[in-house]
Amino acid sequence: MANGTIGVGIIGLSGADSWAARAHVPALKAASGFDIVALATSNIKTAAKAAEIHHVPAFFDDPKALAEHPDVDLVVVAVRVPQHRALVTAALDAGKQVYCEWPLGNGRSDAEAISSLANAKDIRGFTGLQGRASPAVRYLRDLVKAGHIGDVVSTTLVGSAGAWGDKIEPRLVYGLDRKNGVSMLTVQFGHTIDGLCWCLGEFAEVSATLATRFPMVPRTDTGELVEKTIDDQIAVTGTLQNGAVAAVHYRSGSSSVANFLWEINGTKGDLVVTGNHGRLQYSDLRIQHGEGNGGKLTELEIPDAYKLVNGSTPVDMFYTLAHAYALLRKDIVNGTSHVPRFADALVRHRLIEAIEKSSSSGTRQSYI
Repeated sequence: MANGTIGVGIIGLSGADSWAARAHVPALKAASGFDIVALATSNIKTAAKAAEIHHVPAFFDDPKALAEHPDVDLVVVAVRVPQHRALVTAALDAGKQVYCEWPLGNGRSDAEAISSLANAKDIRGFTGLQGRASPAVRYLRDLVKAGHIGDVVSTTLVGSAGAWGDKIEPRLVYGLDRKNGVSMLTVQFGHTIDGLCWCLGEFAEVSATLATRFPMVPRTDTGELVEKTIDDQIAVTGTLQNGAVAAVHYRSGSSSVANFLWEINGTKGDLVVTGNHGRLQYSDLRIQHGEGNGGKLTELEIPDAYKLVNGSTPVDMFYTLAHAYALLRKDIVNGTSHVPRFADALVRHRLIEAIEKSSSSGTRQSYI
C-alpha cells in the first residue's frame, strides 16, 4: 500500500448505470483510505471511456492484467454472478486480496471452489454481504448480544423485494432464469437472511416453501412477456441453534402495509425493526424497543459510534457499502475480521441450497 492508501482495481466499472459506478465508486470515496487505480471491462473502448469519466489511471479489457497490476492491492469483482468464479480465481492467482460481490458464486459448488482456493493460497477474500456493516444492524446485534431483551424466544420477519413481481426492469431480465444464479432468493433474500442469522444465530434446521406466482412478466420498457423461472415467494420456518423459533416470509414487489417488518421477541421485551423497503443491505432501518409483555414501543437512536463515514446518509444506496469499506480497511490494515469472508459466504450458500432442497422435498433440512 502506497502511503497507507489501498489501491483498488474494479472489474465491472463501466457506464453510469453499472452497480460499480452507482455504489462502489461513491462508497470508496466516502470511506476514505482507498484509491481506485485501475478498472477493467469486457471492451477496451468502454474501459477507456470509464477511466476518463472516473479519473482512473489504468484500464484493461483483461481482468488478469488488472489483477497483476503492481498498484492494485485489492481487486473488487462487481460483475454478473456467472463470471465471479473465473475472475476471483484470476485475482487470487495473482496473489491479490479480493472483495467479491454477493452471491460469491453461481451456486454452492462455485462458492466452495473459491473459498478453498483462497484458503490454499492463504489470501483474504471478502464478500459483499454488506448488510452486516449497516450501523442499524450492528447496533441491533449488539443489543441482542448484551441481553437487552433477555433470551431470544422467537423472531418473525416479513419483507418485500421491491422487484421480481408482476413486471421486470430490463436490467433484471437476466435474473429471471435461475441458471444465472442471481435472483430474489439469492440476492435480496440472501442479504436479508444473512442479517437475521448474523444477529440471532444460524438455523438448526429449516422448512421452506418456494413458489413462482408470476410465471410470465412484462418488461417495463417494451411490454414483451418474459418467462420467469425463479421463485418470487419465499417462506421459511425453523428453529435457530439457540432454540428460538423463526418465521420469514419474503415476497416480490411492494406492499401497501409493510415492506420490512422484523420482530425479535425475548424473555424481557421485544425489538422491532422497520424499513421503507425490504432490501436490508441498503435500507434506512428504524429500531424500536418494547419492554415486558406487550409494552409500549420506544424509538432507539443508533449511537454515533456505529456511524463510520461522513458525507452520506442511510437513504443513499451506497451508505452501507461505504461502511463495509471502512471496516474492510481496518481488516486489511489491522488483521481484524469485521467484513464477511468467503467462508461466511459459503455458509449462506449452503443455507440457500437447504431452503431449495426443503421446498422440493417437503422435508426439513440442515446445512451446518
